[in-house]
Amino acid sequence: MTAETIAGLRKDRLDAFAAREARRFAQGRPKSAEAQAEAAGFWLGGVPMHWMADWPMPHLPVIAKAEGARITDIDGYQVDDFCLGDTGSMFGHSPKPVAKAIRHQARRGLTYMLPSSDTAEAGRLLSERFGPFRWQIATTATDANRFALRVARAVTGRRKVLVFNGCYHGTVDDAMVTLDGTGRTITRPGLLGQFADLAEGAVCVEFNDLAGVEAALKAGDVAAVLTEPVMTNSCMVLPEAGFHDGLRQLTRHYGALLMIDETHTLSSGLGGYTRVHSLSPDMFIVGKCVAGGMPTAVWGMTDDVARRYAEANANRASGHSGMGTTLSANPMQFACLRANLSEVMTEKAYAHMEKGADRLSHGLWKAIERHGLPWHVVRVGARVEFICAPGPLKNGAQAATAHQPAVEAALHVGLLNRGSLIAPFHNMMLVSPVTKKGQIDRLIASFDEILSDLCPKD
Repeated sequence: MTAETIAGLRKDRLDAFAAREARRFAQGRPKSAEAQAEAAGFWLGGVPMHWMADWPMPHLPVIAKAEGARITDIDGYQVDDFCLGDTGSMFGHSPKPVAKAIRHQARRGLTYMLPSSDTAEAGRLLSERFGPFRWQIATTATDANRFALRVARAVTGRRKVLVFNGCYHGTVDDAMVTLDGTGRTITRPGLLGQFADLAEGAVCVEFNDLAGVEAALKAGDVAAVLTEPVMTNSCMVLPEAGFHDGLRQLTRHYGALLMIDETHTLSSGLGGYTRVHSLSPDMFIVGKCVAGGMPTAVWGMTDDVARRYAEANANRASGHSGMGTTLSANPMQFACLRANLSEVMTEKAYAHMEKGADRLSHGLWKAIERHGLPWHVVRVGARVEFICAPGPLKNGAQAATAHQPAVEAALHVGLLNRGSLIAPFHNMMLVSPVTKKGQIDRLIASFDEILSDLCPKD
């Protein structure tokens, strides 16, 4: 009888490895286990934010300190951090210029719903880095996308947004749609408390499918196409040659706005994928690491969209616009934006990140090839992912099929036990400006060691 396999690995070996690594983790972190048990008496599900329950370890490590590209937990383990807050700390934990700005601003006030002395310079730096947009600020990219979609609908007079199957734009309701087996747009299954049919305001198309995009736009009811330059919140999918040019041409032809969400793709290089690849969106959204880890997002629009927005805003009925939150645009955000954009997010930083990510990508590829596994590696600037399936992937449907939760969970815990932390959701690894070559080499060696355990030479 042939042994059952998952992603080219024998299931019995994978199960044994996963059980062994889980025990090793749990036995080595008793203080974290005790702290988690205490927290469970107060926090729903034992965690302060439910996504934390998605980590595959037996329990969470409780962090005592994060500095540079390393975290230390209360059990004393120092771990090379390649997750970096799932991009929130992509430039390293507490970059010195940002920490200095926080200390300075803390003495001058945390929030007052009025502009600070950093506001103008932060705006200038945003335009210098990303393009000459008219900017607004939010606290999260979810909010930024939500507000930008309101503007898109207001200026076009249309109700729908086009998104790509398997996309992620925060917890924006409009993007929580998928394709069923017949190609019909439906509300994603599993949403809590959902009471409306989200397909009434959205249409879903596969990434890299320009014919599908055009078919949807021909209906004349799409206000905007909201897309990441690279699909990132699944197994990573790269755009095919000509895809972004085609999107730009189609949206202009059919009168829809093109909205590019760079929240996960600032890894691409200085100015994000949009600047590196000379894209020309009507609206631009970015969050996570834009202010060096301070909760901040920004969204911008071209002069033409800004003019149309001003007209729509002036002619609307009096009342609440449905946009904005009280703590957004606080002076701490502007201080951190200014420090991060001017002193942290630099050409020199990206050069280091690119070089390290290239080293990591090649090392992972060599290990995969050495063990004869049907996997592949994808890199977008400083962002690297190993995918436990053949590639390249073309769209969200293929990415969903390529996802191998049991394999990924076992590898994640195995790497953590060997001193390297990667993202829990999609095998994502980031190289920061302060990530050292030795950290990268340790991760590659650990990855190879784990594969040797899972794929012994019989």
